[in-house]
Amino acid sequence: MESSSDSSSFSSPRAYLRALAQTPARLARRAGSVSTSYEEMSRVRSRSGPSMAKTLRWFDLVGLGVGGMVGAGVFVTTGRATHCDAGPAVVLSYFIAGVCALLSALCYTEFAVDMPVAGGAFSYLRVTFGEFAAFLTGANLIAEYVLSNAAVARSFTCYFGTAIGVSCAKWRLTVPGFPGGFNEIDLLAVALVLILTLIICYGTRESSIVNMMLTALHILFIAFVIVMGFSKGNWKNFTEPGDPSHPGGFFPYGATGVFNGAATVYFSYIGYDAVSTMAEEVKKPVKDIPIGVSGSVILVTVLYCLMAASMSMLLPYDMIDKDVPFAGVFRGSGSLEWVPKAIGAGASFGILTSLIVAMLGQARYMCVIGRSGVAPTWFARVHPRTSTPVNASAFLGILTAAIALFTDLNVLLDLVSIGTLFVFYMVANAVIYRRYVAAGTTNPRPTVSFLSAFSLTAVIFALLWQLAPTGKPKYFMLAACALVALGVLQVFHFTVPQARKPEFWGVPLMPWIPCVSIFLNIFLLGTRSGPAFARFGIFSGAVVLIYVFYGVHASVDAEGDPSTDQKYGELAREPEGVQNLSLKV
Repeated sequence: MESSSDSSSFSSPRAYLRALAQTPARLARRAGSVSTSYEEMSRVRSRSGPSMAKTLRWFDLVGLGVGGMVGAGVFVTTGRATHCDAGPAVVLSYFIAGVCALLSALCYTEFAVDMPVAGGAFSYLRVTFGEFAAFLTGANLIAEYVLSNAAVARSFTCYFGTAIGVSCAKWRLTVPGFPGGFNEIDLLAVALVLILTLIICYGTRESSIVNMMLTALHILFIAFVIVMGFSKGNWKNFTEPGDPSHPGGFFPYGATGVFNGAATVYFSYIGYDAVSTMAEEVKKPVKDIPIGVSGSVILVTVLYCLMAASMSMLLPYDMIDKDVPFAGVFRGSGSLEWVPKAIGAGASFGILTSLIVAMLGQARYMCVIGRSGVAPTWFARVHPRTSTPVNASAFLGILTAAIALFTDLNVLLDLVSIGTLFVFYMVANAVIYRRYVAAGTTNPRPTVSFLSAFSLTAVIFALLWQLAPTGKPKYFMLAACALVALGVLQVFHFTVPQARKPEFWGVPLMPWIPCVSIFLNIFLLGTRSGPAFARFGIFSGAVVLIYVFYGVHASVDAEGDPSTDQKYGELAREPEGVQNLSLKV
């Protein structure tokens, strides 16, 4: 904190020791403390100083969403999901992941329209479940973005190398003595991240224009890939592997493989979450955000399914390159040897757009976490000339570059997918809780009991799916579990009335859509590996320690230090009517 007060928990070693002695009381006061929408849009937002400029419309959001999603995921994860998980049925994996993403996107949209701030899921959970849940989710979001951006930056090296005819290995330096997965130095990835960091620091509107141009070029390459696949491919590749000893058919690894593939490619849909963080910079949130978020998810899902189908037609699933699948399918094709270079160039454009959007998103998350007081307010600063969170952008850009320098793609993807699913799960719970519980007037126990029971049922279903031996008893237990979940949902729906109705835009078919999102997110979490959960658990444990030893004390300081609000008093006292005007179409 930047408090000039001597009472700051971090003003001296003695002050910090006094703060630590008060940790239990501070945790009791702050961990469950809930903010309000108006507070997030006025007093909390004022801690950034100058406001972020409202320059974006729905077409900017669609462009950012398409650029953020299509750019990276389909080129980074499709090869692994096809080769190792789903086979040709990766088309269904993308469809399932797209449906799950769309359901989550609807939950995000209700919050973003009602509370158009840059905090995304962090702010949504802060006004619903309190500070600790928001901090845990925010930390996972930051980790998700930084790790995924590092993975995408490293994949850029491979595709750019393909475009100019230089193998990926020649761009990287191998360091003897370093452990596997951390021993290949990628300087090109580092340079790319740092250059994009400078662009997003310069201005949001400028970043959007760059993204729109790159996305337009990228869509042309996507259309090219789809046309090539359907015109040059062979339908028999949907059912016949290249090696007869490998499983055949459209579902070589069964339904389990399809859902494992869906969890892997879910990484491809991270971009729409970044779009929600741009809500503070949207001119007409009520109209533009629903179109921008949901529209981009639907468009991207269609493109993903067509691209996955075209790739599966061009080459048997067991011969697809796990690292550069779309470029790899044309190698050794005689007259088509030029195609990998064209696809490599197109993928490079797409990866650039994905990185721009994701880096815009991660900086805004970090900015709002700084505003909340659980992280240094230095991160919350918005530059008066560029109207962008320069400090957060620069810090996370350097951190991303450092990880991209040496960390292999395999090490990053599992942890990223778990973090994504966890955050989407939390937001779906939050939108139900906020509809059915009004602080001070509604008993939260029925809603909390329902969410707990429904989640437990989904966990049991996921465990049965993964661990129970195949046979009629397994399917009977799965059906019984699904019926229990439906019964619990129906009882809640007919016995607990909604405490509030959205003023501008709300998730339809409440609570069905958020509940399906909860169920699917838990189910997909169940497909992740044990080591990935171990890494996620270790990271979450570290986040808890950071909150206990730093975050809660910084939050208490922010709660009792009015200096920032005095400094930006006019912003902090912005009347509610002004806020409402900014929301209406």
